[in-house]
Parts: sequence; structure tokens; C-alpha cells
Amino acid sequence: MKKWCLYFGALVLAVSIGAMSVLTPAYADEIKPALLDIKEQSTGLYAVTWKVPIMNGQVLAITADLPESLELFGAPIVEDIAGSRIERATYKSTGEPLTGQTVVIGGLNAIQTDVLLLFQLLDGTQHSAIMRPAAPSFTIPARSSKLQVASDYWRMGTIHILEGSDHLLFVLALMLIVIGFKSLLKAVTAFTVAHSITLALATLGVVHMPAAPTEAIIALSIVFLAAEIVHKKNGVTGITERFPWLIAFIFGLFHGLGFAGALSEIGVPQNEVPLALLMFNVGVETGQLLFIAVVQVLILLLKKLPVTAPRGTWRLVPYSIGGIAAFWTIERVLSFIPPVA
Repeated sequence: MKKWCLYFGALVLAVSIGAMSVLTPAYADEIKPALLDIKEQSTGLYAVTWKVPIMNGQVLAITADLPESLELFGAPIVEDIAGSRIERATYKSTGEPLTGQTVVIGGLNAIQTDVLLLFQLLDGTQHSAIMRPAAPSFTIPARSSKLQVASDYWRMGTIHILEGSDHLLFVLALMLIVIGFKSLLKAVTAFTVAHSITLALATLGVVHMPAAPTEAIIALSIVFLAAEIVHKKNGVTGITERFPWLIAFIFGLFHGLGFAGALSEIGVPQNEVPLALLMFNVGVETGQLLFIAVVQVLILLLKKLPVTAPRGTWRLVPYSIGGIAAFWTIERVLSFIPPVA
């Protein structure tokens, strides 16, 4: 195998991921879709949260059209927080049951984004759905479909990992260190087991770690792997090369906390917690495997090119990965250090 193919392909992916990260906030685990959260506070009164992303300084031109039996009660509170406009309002029911009524997202068919819908009643009934440009409405059922919950959370997990530039860069760096299918399989499996554990524990409220330090550690884990790539190329056997599964497991625990932070943004239906949690995690693994497959295909295509890379160009890869991750680390650490008075 031409090693330059591996490094050139990795450089292309690293730069692409880095460019993608410039367009996203410091916290790569933020959920990008809009969010409509409807909760019954007391009989006939509903707290409605409508969160719309702000892209390029503009609030996405979409509106939440609630069932006609819900009437606005008081003035809504609107604020801009972390790249989103959030509107909180209280609605009063006219007495007509919401079952069978429809929620519509206006303007969604003209914008390429999704809307996550969470609906909760006092009796514990919960529904969740993803409204898309091709299906911008949702009719409230008497009971939520397990198949629908499974499909929605699987899709959310897949989208999340493919949009998570830091997670993808970690996997890419790991692939450059671990050589051999069996070793890579063990490392990826350890990473999967680790983030599955912390994702479940954090989502269930067993463990908790602030988002900012967690994201900083995730970025620092990529800096560490970038240094390990340099060690490997210089003939120094690093700890990752000796025990790839152990390093993948340790850092996977923190990546799982990052996934949990993203999942907490949208919530989990209380009557389907195990199913939603499982399918979100399966979605994460689906996205991860898709990314690994793309890397392998890119390398195979590059192997067919009749060119030779100049000596020393391999350094561009770990330095690019390390530079991007170092920027994230500094940015995230500064976000939780209080300013000097």
C-alpha cells in the first residue's frame, strides 16, 4: 500500500472537517435542527418553547403553527442564545382534546433543516417526531409508535455524528495510528462501548459533567492522537499504538458525555427511554461506520493515481489535525474561564 495515499486522503478529510468546523459553534455537540417543545403544565395550560437556529446572522424563516384549540395566553418571551432564537410562551386550551390535531411548520419546505417536536401531557403521555421539508406536519396520535420513535432517534444519532466534526477527526486520527483490521476493530469497539456507557449514564442522570470542560477534553484527545501520529511516523511506539483499545475506551467515555449533552438538548420520551437511547446510539454507530467506509474508499481511489508525494508531506496531516484540535481546545477552555475583573 502506498502510504502517501493514506496521508493525502487523511489530509483532504482533515481540512474538510476543519473547514466545516469553522461554520459551527465551539461546541460541536449542539443539535442543529429547530426545536418545538410543548408541555402541559396544568390542566389546559401549555408551556411552548420554539427554538430556531440563526444562520449567517439571520433567523431561519420558519414558523410553528399550533393546533387551533391552543390560544396564546400572555406575551411570549424572546431571546437569542448560542446561535438560536428562543421564544417561550404559554398557551391555553379551548377544551378540545389535542389528539388528532396537527402541528405544522410553515416555510419548512423551502429550508433544508429539520424540526424536532416534543409533546408531553400531564398524564405522562409523550410524543416525539422529526418534521422535515418533505413532511412539515405532525398529527398528534393517541399513542406514540415505537417504530416512529426508533426511526427518529436513529436518524438523529446518525446526523449528529456526521455533523460532529470533533468526533470525526478523532476517528480519523485513530485510523492513522491503528494498522490492521483486527486492531482497528478492537479500537472502534472499545470506543463504542465506552461512549455507550457514558451516554446512557448521563442521559439517565447517574453521572453529570459540565459541557464546557467535557468538550475541551474531547478536543484535547484529538491533539493527543495527532502527536501520537508524529511519534509513530518517527519510529517511536506510542501508547496508542501499543494499546489502541485502551486509549479509545478512555477518550470514548468523554465523547459519550458529549453525545449525552447533545441528546439532552432534545430530550428523551420518558415512556420510551431505553428504545430512544438505544436507537440514538445505533445511529451514532451508523454514522461512524459510514465515515470509516468513506475513508477507506478514498484511500483505494488514491492508490490508483500514478503520482508520488514529495518527502515530508506526511507531516501536513498530523499538524493539520493537531492545529484544528488545538484551536478548539483553547476556544473551549476560554469559554469556561471567568474573565479577569
